[in-house]
Amino acid sequence: MLRKISLFSITGLYILGGLNHFYNPAFYEAILPSYLPAHVFLIYFSGVIEIALGILLVPIKTRRLAAYLIVAMLIVFFIPHVQMLIDFIKSDHPYLWIAIVRIPLQFILIWWAYSFAKNKS
Repeated sequence: MLRKISLFSITGLYILGGLNHFYNPAFYEAILPSYLPAHVFLIYFSGVIEIALGILLVPIKTRRLAAYLIVAMLIVFFIPHVQMLIDFIKSDHPYLWIAIVRIPLQFILIWWAYSFAKNKS
C-alpha cells in the first residue's frame, strides 16, 4: 500500500512539476543559469520530459526505464543546481532559498526514483 502511495506521489510530482513549466515559465527563467542557451526552449522541453517520465512510471513495463531516466536527469541537473547556488549567493538572488533547498532535495529525489529502478513493483 505504501509503495503505491509512493508511486502515485512521485508520478504526481513529476507530472505537476512538468505542467508548472508551462503554467509558470517565468519562475524557471529566473533560476536558469545564464550560460545555458535557449531558456524558453529548455523550460518547455524539460516540462515535457518531466511529464513523460512521470507518466512512464505508472506502467510496470516502463517503470524501471523511467526511474533510471529520472535519476539520470537529476544527476545531469545537479551541476547546474550547484552553479545556480553559487550564482545566487554572489548576487543575493531573491530565490536563493530555492537553490539552498534544492541541493539536499536532489539527493532525496534521486534516491526516491532509484527505489523504483531497482524494484519493478
